[in-house]
Amino acid sequence: MFLASALVLLLLVFGIIVAVAFPRRAVSVALALVVVGSVAFHFWTPWWWTEVASNWGNIDDTIILTFWVTGAVFCAVCLFMSYCVWQFRYSEDRKSEYKPENSKLEWTLTILTTLGVCALLAPGLIVWNKYVTVPDEAADIEVMAQQWYWNYRLPGEDGILGLTDLRNINEDNPFGMNLDDPNGLDDVLIEGDDLHILLNQPVKVNLRSIDVLHDFYIPQFRAKMDMVPGVVTYYWFTPIRTGDFEILCMEYCGTGHYSMRGRVLVDEQKDYDEWLSEQMTFEEMLASIDKTDLIQLALNKKGDN
Repeated sequence: MFLASALVLLLLVFGIIVAVAFPRRAVSVALALVVVGSVAFHFWTPWWWTEVASNWGNIDDTIILTFWVTGAVFCAVCLFMSYCVWQFRYSEDRKSEYKPENSKLEWTLTILTTLGVCALLAPGLIVWNKYVTVPDEAADIEVMAQQWYWNYRLPGEDGILGLTDLRNINEDNPFGMNLDDPNGLDDVLIEGDDLHILLNQPVKVNLRSIDVLHDFYIPQFRAKMDMVPGVVTYYWFTPIRTGDFEILCMEYCGTGHYSMRGRVLVDEQKDYDEWLSEQMTFEEMLASIDKTDLIQLALNKKGDN
């Protein structure tokens, strides 16, 4: 932080001295100093992203490539402007030259722009394809967003998430579980509490919202996705280190948006199993509110199948 601040002050003082001594060249020097300062600040900045905690480190590589491509264009444009301001400053004995067309220059700029756009898009498309191509061994979890908290649902012993329907949501069924689907009876329900996941286990995150647009984001996982009412979106990741990580909503969702936060904890197998054994299933939730008739109905349908 001190080094970056000292550099900024040094460039500012140097710019003021040049502006006073050579007022007609101050703009040219200022443009050059902006380039030098920007590049130096990029390498010596005290701010950077958090340490990656998932398999998506290549997302960082894609962002760094974007920095290099856009940074190179920024430096080239600013230095060219600085050169032009310096070289072609006003002079009484100089006459301007007008060229309506320059095919060579136009082709050069078109080709360079095309290469730059390809360099920006191609790596991102490759990473995106991996981001939504879920491996077969991934465990399913569901994240349900509503103003202004997160709910989670995990499959039970059968490994299958039961069906849901927004029209089923009420005080007794906050997740909208479909009682006609017996696979949902053993689903683990986590309402407004922390989410735990297993270390080195690929996870497919199924995202749904029951009210407005939300966005499920865990900065250390480099993973985020919009949550659209009526649509189930998804992505996957593999947590690669244990820890306690913050969940944020990255889509403005109303007056309580700032407080829509949560926690996800990455556990070793023993800690995860201990936590999971303490959670309530949908069947247990129905029993706790004296809905045993609905449990029996679902079990009967499971037996019929």
